[in-house]
Amino acid sequence: MPVLRMKLFPVIVSLAAVAFFVPPAGSQNPSPETAPQRSVIQPKLATDLPPSLTRANLARFRLRVDQALAEAHAAKAFWGMIIVDAQTGETLYELNADRYFVPASNTKIFTTALALATFGPEYRFRTTIETPGTTGENGILHGDLIFVGRGDPDLSNRKFPFQDKLQREGAADKALAGMADGVAAKGVKQIEGDIIADDSFFPYDPYPAGWTVGDLFFGFGAPVSAISFNDNALSIEVQPGERAGIPAQVSIEPCDGVDSLAYDITTGEHSSKLKLEVVRQPGSPSTLLRGSIPLSAPPTRLELAMSDPAACAARALKKLLEARGIRVTGQARVHHAPPQEPGVLLAPPSDPPPNQALVIAEHFSVPLIEIVRLVAKISQNLHSEILLRAVAREKTGIGSTEAGLKVEQDFLKSAGIPDGDVILGDGSGLTRDNLVTPRAMTALLRYISGQPWGAAYISTLPVAGIDGTLENRLKNTPAAGRIQAKTGSLEHVRSMSGFATTLGGTHLVFAMFENNSAQTGTDAVAAFDAISVAMIEEIGAPPKLIHAH
Repeated sequence: MPVLRMKLFPVIVSLAAVAFFVPPAGSQNPSPETAPQRSVIQPKLATDLPPSLTRANLARFRLRVDQALAEAHAAKAFWGMIIVDAQTGETLYELNADRYFVPASNTKIFTTALALATFGPEYRFRTTIETPGTTGENGILHGDLIFVGRGDPDLSNRKFPFQDKLQREGAADKALAGMADGVAAKGVKQIEGDIIADDSFFPYDPYPAGWTVGDLFFGFGAPVSAISFNDNALSIEVQPGERAGIPAQVSIEPCDGVDSLAYDITTGEHSSKLKLEVVRQPGSPSTLLRGSIPLSAPPTRLELAMSDPAACAARALKKLLEARGIRVTGQARVHHAPPQEPGVLLAPPSDPPPNQALVIAEHFSVPLIEIVRLVAKISQNLHSEILLRAVAREKTGIGSTEAGLKVEQDFLKSAGIPDGDVILGDGSGLTRDNLVTPRAMTALLRYISGQPWGAAYISTLPVAGIDGTLENRLKNTPAAGRIQAKTGSLEHVRSMSGFATTLGGTHLVFAMFENNSAQTGTDAVAAFDAISVAMIEEIGAPPKLIHAH
């Protein structure tokens, strides 16, 4: 049987958070600080003069865009963009604004806005440990212990709220350990049954259509489940041994996921290069990580997707309970729901269970706005997919991607986006089946800015030159700190959409898409950055005022 090999290129990102955008006039509940200021003198605007005089700044901007797109790294690609005055809605610049583009991770803007519109920013996901059995005074639980996931995207050791950068504290199973403590605190000393991880809150359909086989190896393509344990990924650190020729040192968290992973990594000479490959046979849950790491190399970190996150969580929980002196007579196993039937978008009616399960321990997520912040800052795919399915479960009773996408289309209509301007196949942007127009993107962003949660949402976006996926872009330029935007990247695809405040104090909403690009590295974003600087410098110049006497 053929095998698939994927080279790994580790990326380390540091993060921070800043908010600055002022929602446009007409948005709900503006604060005194952000409300538009009115002049007591009614001036005659320079817009009464010929356009060649009043729009000289836009003409300069267009010229700079043309120059940026004429460069070799941009000339062969297909470009689309639109820039809109956030307060008036006036279109200041557009290029192919009504054509389709693959949006990559700009898809997450649609998903996270849908989630906030559905649940509100303070919503928290609930995860429980419960049993249909009975407990006695002697601490013996007669029956299975069930770990029930309901779509909390972050059962991990992340520190919240997100500030400056991604931070972790403690072991990868920290959230599960806290729930195991809760079981022990209830006086449970023995479990006469199995430990079951139940992710049936969503149908068992872990991969949206359109994801490629290569995506499924890595953490960014982790399987979607109502149980998200350490982002459904194995966190792996590889560092060289003490001398060349001996095995490298490999540590894996959570350790209960190593059953499906083997590795063969050696320590190379000082002059050698880092080389790591993932090898997996199609249809097999087993993964081989192999290669070499130079003797002088610093530790290398990467994430590989779990094959069955619920099974890994069940094994981890069993060990955590046993470490607390609780004897478990049964095995660790899982309960999956059947996949959704195609075309069925509403759950069939069902009778309530005859006996309510006894909840022994529970865990609540951080507020939804903090989950959205993490998604936006580091472009977290799994969490986006979970949010889409959670909305589907809330609205239709079926937590599937298909149902979520149907709900999303209804949401976009309510936001004033015309039918056909947005075609989506997943919640994260990993599939190339997604198509959007630049105009639809700015329409959604303007809708977001007018919502009660709009200012909070905008604060979650990466800030140019400061944090998130824009941390290392536009530094030491006039655009640094003046652009808050979601980026997107796939092979041959780049995108960036969000909000900007120009040097002249004008607030803008913009969307930029590049498809069919062969550039990589800094060349892939050079035109984006040049256009961003031009936008801040040129469009920001306010019109001159001619006061009537």
